[in-house]
Amino acid sequence: MTSGDEVSAATSVTVPGGGSARLRVGSGAARRWPAPGGRAGSPVVLVVAGSACISASAVFMKLSGTNAGTAAFLRCALALFVLVPLAWREVRRVGPRALRHQLMDLAAGVLLGVDMVFWAASVLTVGASVATVLLNVQVVVFPLLARLVSGTRLSGRFVLMAPLMLAGVALASGAIGRPQAGSDPVAGVAFGTAAGVAYAGYLFLMRLGGGREHTLLPVCVSTAAAAATAGLMGGLWTGITLDPGWPAWGWLITLAIVGQVLAWLLITSALPVLAPNVGAALLLLQPVMAFGLGMAIGERPSLTQAAGCALVVAAVWHNSRPRRAPRRAPGRRRAHG
Repeated sequence: MTSGDEVSAATSVTVPGGGSARLRVGSGAARRWPAPGGRAGSPVVLVVAGSACISASAVFMKLSGTNAGTAAFLRCALALFVLVPLAWREVRRVGPRALRHQLMDLAAGVLLGVDMVFWAASVLTVGASVATVLLNVQVVVFPLLARLVSGTRLSGRFVLMAPLMLAGVALASGAIGRPQAGSDPVAGVAFGTAAGVAYAGYLFLMRLGGGREHTLLPVCVSTAAAAATAGLMGGLWTGITLDPGWPAWGWLITLAIVGQVLAWLLITSALPVLAPNVGAALLLLQPVMAFGLGMAIGERPSLTQAAGCALVVAAVWHNSRPRRAPRRAPGRRRAHG
């Protein structure tokens, strides 16, 4: 666990294409967070783009026809072929990353590996679209972690919207109402919940470490740790096939490039400059996009599951829209200009 001094440090976060932003995650003074929205290249745009990449991951994984351990391990291992050279160039350009931050990256990667194995198992039991919805248990866990560790306040809007978000997740999973034919809601909910909790821990540690001047190295280190974790966990649980054949290789390579490299470069660059509840809410766009992609490959969620996704969309929209500035009373003027 990170000490209070480390948590409260001010951080300069580099955002690709958007300069840098200043972030303080301490437990003392009140914190000011950038408002959502803005120009292309803003943190909100980057998170939405990353979410689109991740939303396709479940479809790629399902189309590969591999088991959970194989998909989780190979997506990380294949991604390292791209990430290692990029991270090496970054270190040569900006210098090494502090050891304590690399340790946070490693710890985050362990949680990511656990998440990927459970999430892949969820895809195989309840389908690509529903599994991506279940993963978003993190929308509650992530802000709570920030509250407990760094003292970040939960907004009143988030407190009101969290039950609606969870209700939408429950409907979409089939835990409430009629599930998709051929699915296993009980196993799917168990795997999806475990994945969501691990995913929230990964997101929190990556945000806590911050991008600072490094963008590629944290993703590379966490992906390497995830590959090792998924290899161990998947090998013990489902077994791992190192040569799944074609077209499995093609889908897994696409999964690694789009769902692993591109998605996490976008998301981990943007999350450090977003308030925890806003970042978590924006990531809930993933199940909405995945729902449509799942329909495209022949999945047919029930009406109650579709209603759950609609509820999630409404909660995301309400929770992530910027707050309005208070209006001045008419006729009141400041005493001094």
